[in-house]
Amino acid sequence: MTTVSARRELALAAGVYALYLAVARLVLRRDGRARARRNAERIVALEERVGLKVEPAVQAVLLRSPRLVHGLNVGYALFNVTLTVGWLVQLYRRRDPRFQAFRRTCLLTHVVAQPIFLLFPTAPPRALDEFVDTLSEVSGLDLEHPLLVRFYNPVAAMPSLHVAFAVVTGAEIAGRSQSVVTRSLAHAYAPLVATVVAGTGNHYVLDAVAGAALGAAARRVTK
Repeated sequence: MTTVSARRELALAAGVYALYLAVARLVLRRDGRARARRNAERIVALEERVGLKVEPAVQAVLLRSPRLVHGLNVGYALFNVTLTVGWLVQLYRRRDPRFQAFRRTCLLTHVVAQPIFLLFPTAPPRALDEFVDTLSEVSGLDLEHPLLVRFYNPVAAMPSLHVAFAVVTGAEIAGRSQSVVTRSLAHAYAPLVATVVAGTGNHYVLDAVAGAALGAAARRVTK
């Protein structure tokens, strides 16, 4: 692998994160909350028409086991992004030839989502009355706290970047492994993440579908 500057990589990561936060601030200053709620209601209405509104049923099943839900909340908050970043770091440390291609895939996935977040801000299911905010009610974490909102975009449910990154990371790991078990787990990763984000009230089914499509398209472009 061509020598890659760690300083350059960190600057690049800081840049895309800054873009993400800039989009969030811009949207929130322009009546973003109200627009995001209206868009969320449109998604729910569309899911009802096409028979995809299964999030409340998934939540009802999961909420029978609060400990499980708490674990899923922790996974939602930490594990998904950690696995993608961790895999990038691992490839970098190994000077793996796949590092730059995988990094381009992740960057493209992230950057392409930003105009959608800007033009179609969407509140997550937990912001609507008919869904359960498991992060708050089960794990006691208020993502709407003014301090936390400084570090993420609270109206960026569509598409689901969690699912998009799960698609690109799972496919990357599966494509490199010789183990049948590892490949099976890697292929199951994105569907598992989609179930988790729906069950915890953080994304709609359509968010997950859009996120999966985004991740698959980014992989195809950067192969």
